[in-house]
Amino acid sequence: MAHQHNLEQWQHSHAFGQHRKRPGESRTFIVIALTSTMMVVEIAAGIVYGSMALLADGLHMASHAAALSINAFAYVYARRNAHNERFSFGTGKVNTLGGFTGAILLAGFSVAMIWESIGRFIAPVPIAFNQAIAVAVIGLIVNGVSVVILGHHDHDHSHGANAAHSDDHGAHHHHHHDHNLVAAYLHVLADALTSLLAIFALLGAKYLGLIWADPLMGIVGALLVARWSIGLLHTTSTVLLDREAPERIRSAVKESIESQADNRIVDLHVWAVGPEIYSAIISIVTHAPEAPDHYKALVPSGLGLVHVAVEVHRCCDDPAGGPPV
Repeated sequence: MAHQHNLEQWQHSHAFGQHRKRPGESRTFIVIALTSTMMVVEIAAGIVYGSMALLADGLHMASHAAALSINAFAYVYARRNAHNERFSFGTGKVNTLGGFTGAILLAGFSVAMIWESIGRFIAPVPIAFNQAIAVAVIGLIVNGVSVVILGHHDHDHSHGANAAHSDDHGAHHHHHHDHNLVAAYLHVLADALTSLLAIFALLGAKYLGLIWADPLMGIVGALLVARWSIGLLHTTSTVLLDREAPERIRSAVKESIESQADNRIVDLHVWAVGPEIYSAIISIVTHAPEAPDHYKALVPSGLGLVHVAVEVHRCCDDPAGGPPV
């Protein structure tokens, strides 16, 4: 028992804060409630009044409610399994997996929009303008409220093409993302954008006879949604595939350890295990080895490193009298 007690000082939890409820979780459930309510109203009204426009938009709302439900599930699953020892570094990547899944659904949504729009170019369908405009306005209001609810979070808007092409120097911008929340946010933003473009297109078609404007705006909206999807797929896939952390973090670790005496880092791996949290493996060669805790203490705080493993190797004196290489 005493032996076990002595070991506890070197043991720690791998939950890394994932057991706490994230702000995005409550907001996502609120938006699901809004979207589901609007979905039921539109489907019921479409059936009662025989409106295909209302019925179609209601089914569209249903697809987004399903996508948002995946995001909500990711939050709950990560929180409830945070202390599950089967997850080597905790459940932080469940958040990123939820964002990745949301990005795939967004991509599918954009492909469906383009397919439908091309079909309407080839074979235009009659449009009940007043009903369609009313549906678009109501959808814009509901999705606008949802965007406001989900929009108060710490992600910058580099989730598009800029994020997809960011280099290591700028990569630190996206490590702050709650990827799951970004995916939910982009779903409701895509809905709001679709409603807004539809309003402009329908007004142009009704008053100016620009029937082609409706499918054209559908394609424009789909391309924007696809752009967001590609950016989110890029940022989430790099985390899921254990891409090295941003250069600023690796450089800070390297400089802090090599600034002392003859320490040299010969192997360094730093990767994300969740939103803003990283794990590191550091292999050091030195003439005068210290205990691993000595080197861990040299690493600056504030880098988000939650799990650091250090191995130290003694190096023979260099014939030239210099430090190890």
